[in-house]
Amino acid sequence: MMVSGGGPVSGRGGRKRAPMSEINVTPLVDVMLVLLIIFMVAAPLLVAGVPVNLPDSRAKALDQEQKPVSISIDGNGQVYVDEDAIPRNELGRKLIQIVGDHQGEPPQVLLRADRALAYGSVMQVMGELNGAGLNKVALVTVGEDSEP
Repeated sequence: MMVSGGGPVSGRGGRKRAPMSEINVTPLVDVMLVLLIIFMVAAPLLVAGVPVNLPDSRAKALDQEQKPVSISIDGNGQVYVDEDAIPRNELGRKLIQIVGDHQGEPPQVLLRADRALAYGSVMQVMGELNGAGLNKVALVTVGEDSEP
């Protein structure tokens, strides 16, 4: 009996297969797509912890040399330093402590205030910042291209 096609014959009349020399990338692509979806879902959760409805602005972002201190004022007027709620009467002491913790030049302050707040509420916090010696204050807004 003759086998067509030539080459070595094995077992039940089938041809012997040569080992595959290329890598199967399908599982790699599957894993990468799953990771991409996980990061797309998790990325919006990485924003600052205090929800504040920011006003719009066309100003550009500032360059940061050191980690800034984030001060937020929510729609009810509650003040937060980073993510810790601070009573208004304790804010001055907390800011002086922050200045004391940073030897040399005081840190940059990012002030985030809800757009529904009265101008006076924001200015009271600005006065506390100025009184503590924190003069590098950036007002955080929603950029022109981003959604509120």
